[in-house]
Amino acid sequence: MKKKILAIYYTQSGQMGEIIDTFTAPLIEAGASVEKSQIKLVNNYDFPWTGQRFFSVMPSCVLGIPEPLEPLNLKESKYDLVILGYQPWFLSPSIPSNSLLQSAEFKTIIKDTPVITISAGRNMWINSYVRVRNMIKDAGARLVGNIALLDKHPNPVSFVTIFYWMLTGKKDRYLNIFPKPGVSENDIAATAEYGQTVARYLENSEWDTLQNELIEQKAVEISYKLMFIEARAKPIFAVWAKFIAKRKNRTPWLAAFKYYLFIALFLGAPVLLTLDAIFLKPFSSKRIKRNKLKYLQVIN
Repeated sequence: MKKKILAIYYTQSGQMGEIIDTFTAPLIEAGASVEKSQIKLVNNYDFPWTGQRFFSVMPSCVLGIPEPLEPLNLKESKYDLVILGYQPWFLSPSIPSNSLLQSAEFKTIIKDTPVITISAGRNMWINSYVRVRNMIKDAGARLVGNIALLDKHPNPVSFVTIFYWMLTGKKDRYLNIFPKPGVSENDIAATAEYGQTVARYLENSEWDTLQNELIEQKAVEISYKLMFIEARAKPIFAVWAKFIAKRKNRTPWLAAFKYYLFIALFLGAPVLLTLDAIFLKPFSSKRIKRNKLKYLQVIN
């Protein structure tokens, strides 16, 4: 029997669509039937963004407040495998992805079904992944694989390039000095190799060791520095989101958050990393290894 796969994803720039096409190509070659579906909100987000519009979604994104979705209109009611492509926004699952995972229709579709997640973001993906992993588990589905694609340039560099891309819609070299933003073409091409791996597991529907093989293939890697920063930023973002969500006039507070973010990234983070390198990291190797393993795996 031909295996039925649903690849459902959200994209604004088209990058995730390219990733899904590349990743699923080996599955199609192996004889699987792949249905591709884009997540669309009733009130969709324009691309490119304006700076004000981008920061305006932060409270809802961090607090996990869903937005109404367009009908999914899927061909099947159940699948042998579901592939979910999503983006981290503000250390959280994007609002379209979060809305999908809270949808009763989608939760019915993935119940008792193996799921593979693919994220594509700037660089900090751990907190959003943990939330997605928990939501998949709560829906009664089984997360069997996770792939985390990111911009591998230094943190301050990717911060500049991602904003250039978001605010102009151009995925080229800003000022002809900075690198291209987003996931590199080589890393997108590498997802075909991960797709070949998944195709082997799909044949027998035996998923127990898939994630270990994806880790060996470097489909997901963890930078200690980014893990350290994200762990400290997560509760701070939550405080900002809860505070701003209660304001009638959010505009000045969103502006304050924006400037806090710039200061924290370019001034606060380097100081914290330096202090950590001197006083904490040398004595925490076991804890660091344990935390990395916790985030690399698909079982919490």
